[in-house]
Amino acid sequence: MKSPISFYDAQGILFGAFMMSLSVIFLEQAGLVTGQTAGLSILLSYLLPFGFGTVFFVVSLPFLALSLMRRGIAFTLRTLFVVACISLGTPVLSEFIVIERVHPLFGAALAGACAGVGLIALFRHNASAGGLGVLALVVEEKTGFKAGWFQMCFDAAIFLGACFVLEPEQILYSFVGAAILNALIAWNFRIGQR
Repeated sequence: MKSPISFYDAQGILFGAFMMSLSVIFLEQAGLVTGQTAGLSILLSYLLPFGFGTVFFVVSLPFLALSLMRRGIAFTLRTLFVVACISLGTPVLSEFIVIERVHPLFGAALAGACAGVGLIALFRHNASAGGLGVLALVVEEKTGFKAGWFQMCFDAAIFLGACFVLEPEQILYSFVGAAILNALIAWNFRIGQR
């Protein structure tokens, strides 16, 4: 009987989820945010009595309906798996990776690079990190507008909200990380690329 997912796709999806979780750890340790659903979830976790994993899972749920309608069952199941891995994996990893001190600029750059590489891996293996990535892929397919640039526009709204929660210096560093993430996707990913 043929496996519903190949080893090639499974390793890519797990790698992408791991890199996304690692990026959240860098952001939280530096007190920063990012864009997309992860950024919205981090920002909300700073304000609510819930950890990132719980908030991320709940915020991602509405996008799974869009995923099912636009991207199909296989993509949606893979994305649900990724969302669960990030939601559960980030708090687990934070028990094993304790960063005593990280300069916010360095933390932002590492977070952006980890998330960019993670998202590219997920996209190449027909999955997403759950939220905005699904919408960004649909927009790129329909209009040709690059997923990374679309996400950067959405990120601007997250950063506007962060202005009411974080210090200006944290916003600036957060923006650097988000710019790195989105530029990596825009420069290194195209629909259909494996």
